[in-house]
Amino acid sequence: MSEPRFEVPPTSAQKELSAPASNEVRLGANPRIFRFWERVQILLASWIGYLLVLLIGRSLRWEVHGWENWEAATKMGRGLIYTFWHREIFSACWFWRKRGIVVMTSRNFDGEYIARIIQKHGYGAARGSSTYGASQALTEMIDCLRDGRDAAFTIDGPRGPRYVAKRGSVMLSKATGAAILCFHVALRKAFVLSGTWDQTQFPQPFSRAAVFIAPPIVVAPQASEEEQTTALEQVQSELDALRRRGEAWVEGLGNTE
Repeated sequence: MSEPRFEVPPTSAQKELSAPASNEVRLGANPRIFRFWERVQILLASWIGYLLVLLIGRSLRWEVHGWENWEAATKMGRGLIYTFWHREIFSACWFWRKRGIVVMTSRNFDGEYIARIIQKHGYGAARGSSTYGASQALTEMIDCLRDGRDAAFTIDGPRGPRYVAKRGSVMLSKATGAAILCFHVALRKAFVLSGTWDQTQFPQPFSRAAVFIAPPIVVAPQASEEEQTTALEQVQSELDALRRRGEAWVEGLGNTE
């Protein structure tokens, strides 16, 4: 049996966090310097992206499956580490907006305008990736969790391979005791950028959408390497299972039309 349908992200049970005046999470290293034309492109892309997320996001018709898992995770009082696949970032940005969640974003050109888009929707940005600045970004995310702000990972980013979970969320949970909250967004109708490594999805306006949320996963502070590997396997398994549920949901809608 499906759970109650939400036309917009649920608000009655939200733990809304007040975002600071600036959503930029400062790192110790100097920020990357972009050329003038790159700065112009970043400015245009960030505003276009913000408006697209805003306008298309408002038109989506949502269903939520597993909201009790979000509630159980928040009741732990340890903070949340939202964990999902890179291709879902557009829809996820809208659904979880205005909670002050800190997201790790790359320091490259794409990461810069993505960071600005999500900041306009009430997120924080810790600059770094699995290939550059990861340790500094993780340190900042640890500090944010300890200060009461949640964190998020596109767990197969920034370059893939697609649908292969990396260790970031496990490392962060071990360091802070925060709960890993795996989720998946399924879209009835979407544009897919087939030429990108993650096959990025952009929802079509007025499409039906569903978010599937798994039970929280917590990694103990004293977890051994073997236990951390087991936790990562559990994250991978949960995300795979959520994706299968999402695919079945989409297929079920198609069979009823």
